[in-house]
Amino acid sequence: MSDAEALNQQLIDELADAGVLSDRWRPAFLAVPRHLFVPDVIWVDAGDGTPTARRREDDPAAWLETAYADEPIGTQVDDGTTPDTGRGLLVTSSISKPSIVSRMLHYLQVEPDMRVLEIGTGTGWNAALLTHMAGGQNVTTVEIDAAIADRARKTLAEAGVSPTVVTGDGADGYPPGAPYDRVIATAAVQHVPYAWVEQTRPGGLILTPWATAFDEGALVLLTVDEHGTAHGRFVDNTVAFMWLRAQRTPAPNRRPT
Repeated sequence: MSDAEALNQQLIDELADAGVLSDRWRPAFLAVPRHLFVPDVIWVDAGDGTPTARRREDDPAAWLETAYADEPIGTQVDDGTTPDTGRGLLVTSSISKPSIVSRMLHYLQVEPDMRVLEIGTGTGWNAALLTHMAGGQNVTTVEIDAAIADRARKTLAEAGVSPTVVTGDGADGYPPGAPYDRVIATAAVQHVPYAWVEQTRPGGLILTPWATAFDEGALVLLTVDEHGTAHGRFVDNTVAFMWLRAQRTPAPNRRPT
């Protein structure tokens, strides 16, 4: 067993022991190891809240251990305008904390062959997990940042999974693939875009982080009805995600989930 396989197995066991990874999702986490989706340059807290570049080539063992820690990892700062040679100001994309990922997948209640729309591709890891459950032909993931979307396509292909990766504004959803059985967002909103409701079939679910400038955030799970409305409840109040770019609000920088 390689170091990566051992660390992945250790993480999976820890998540299962903590009760946040079900037997249904365990095969997906085994099949699409997290480190495959972590870029060679990541951004870590320098100790003063400043994201600082860390390169895989400088310390491969530390990079791998970071990839399998139950923590979020910054993968872009300042919308990609800061070179990966030093320090940035604000983390603007990340690979989410594994325990949060597994909890969100549990709440989403995905079954094989369901059509799933993901808002916020990021590294592609979440899309890969969804693909393992629903099938590549059924998963569409939308990313607003062209460079991030391009990298995700390449990484997903190298990992042997093939969801549809769309470069576009996730606030608009993706009408060509509708209707969807499930919609999941990995960026926080203050207002759920109605496009998501329109593109979800009656009885389908929408799971999204919700936040305000004064609140870290929570997960809301909505069911769409036959009248074109959605209703639901908060299912988790322990998360903190970066904003959907169309709804960014001027608030103090918070560590992403």
